Amino acid sequence: MKGATALLGAVLLATPALAREPSPGELKRRIEAVTSRPSFASGWWGVEVRSLRSGKVLYAANAQRNFTPASTMKLVTTAAVLDALGPDARLRTTLETAGRLDAFGRILGDVYLVGRGDPSLSGRSGGRPTAAFEELVDRLQQAGVRRIEGRLVGHEGYFAGPRRGEHWGWADLVWCHGTEVSALAFNDNCAQLTAAPGERVGDPARIDRSPATRYYRVVSTVTTSAAGQPEQMVLERDLGTMVFRLSGSVPLGGPPWDGSVALEDPALFAATAFAELLQARGIQVAGEVGTSVQPLPPGLRVLAAHESPPLSQMLQAINKPSQNLHAEMMLRLLGARAKGRGRAEEGLLAVDEFLKRSRVGTASWSLEDGSGLSRTDMVTPHGLVDLLAAMDRHPHRAAYVESLPIAGVDGTLASRMRGTPAEGRVRAKTGTLMQTGALAGYATTPQGDRLAFAIVLNHHTAATSGVGAIDEIAAAIVGR
Repeated sequence: MKGATALLGAVLLATPALAREPSPGELKRRIEAVTSRPSFASGWWGVEVRSLRSGKVLYAANAQRNFTPASTMKLVTTAAVLDALGPDARLRTTLETAGRLDAFGRILGDVYLVGRGDPSLSGRSGGRPTAAFEELVDRLQQAGVRRIEGRLVGHEGYFAGPRRGEHWGWADLVWCHGTEVSALAFNDNCAQLTAAPGERVGDPARIDRSPATRYYRVVSTVTTSAAGQPEQMVLERDLGTMVFRLSGSVPLGGPPWDGSVALEDPALFAATAFAELLQARGIQVAGEVGTSVQPLPPGLRVLAAHESPPLSQMLQAINKPSQNLHAEMMLRLLGARAKGRGRAEEGLLAVDEFLKRSRVGTASWSLEDGSGLSRTDMVTPHGLVDLLAAMDRHPHRAAYVESLPIAGVDGTLASRMRGTPAEGRVRAKTGTLMQTGALAGYATTPQGDRLAFAIVLNHHTAATSGVGAIDEIAAAIVGR
């Protein structure tokens, strides 16, 4: 697969000398054959297609109007943070103390688990969720630490302000895609729950959870229903609690139900999981496990540190699977690095300055978050294409392009556009919210012309999905 991906990347990055632009007339005919369908009469399309070689707009419809971008907003956030930090930047998570390590292996004071915005403290790449924490514990054991006489404090003061974005939906907050934002984030601030059928009809379902920490509880009344019956599952969690209630049924012989759920107070979750790992490895914590956003006390020294992957890899973990938390952490990291304060507001100020420097047309834009989960983010297709064109000229262009899903190959486009002209020729960011669909990125035609495009559909309330139509338009842009 790595070889195939590299080959596809070469196709998308090449610029043959004989590249030829698509015919604007033919492009208009192909695109409007989709957008003019009666099923989209109540919706609102915005499309722009531009040649990156000539800069010529080959097609535009409502391209200067504002649209809700959904997760194509991540194109903006990741471009700005890549510009500010560079593809090789790494983030450190540290264990620090002012306490003395005595001859008996005791740290005589509090220990701080200090988060500085690293979103990768998880098993997302296929390893154990606790792998980074295990690295820190190894360093403590190598130093001879046997006991912490003080508290273990999860420090999240590098970020400030609300933990959720403006105008996120209530229904998002219980699920992993709407989890709270913190400078100290473990396992994407989420837990994975599964409910598998028992041996016989009427048996309680078998409940599994990962990570299995005391930080949260699961109360289940789920039973096993007859084979062939529809799955009927309900998950409830009152805001402010860490008790998940599962009810309903899963059919005999059927696949398990699974759900990724959000855990509140992420820094406390991280500190609790770390304390449990310390105990399992024989290091006792005598004091309480807590959190802090206050300035770190003077005189701290670093006991152990964990470094993140390079930013180029972290951006792939955002754009390919469309990871909301990571995008929101990058927005606040940008605020901290560029404006001296890790709040969303400062991050958005830095984003605005980057867009202006890049000559992106944003006069009518209104940005509320970094992920696109906000229902009040507003951008224009023309501005998105301006951004894509600017990043095509950027010194870190390769890292940006490589962070995007490839049609029919990986990320949120892995199963889309297969068997169409767009397969392997489109690298683009998807976007999906209720009544909103979007796709924006780069395409290479069979004739060799490289294009930037943005396709956005808003206010689409018909029963038919807009995703298939968006993919048809992408294939029409590539042509044959």
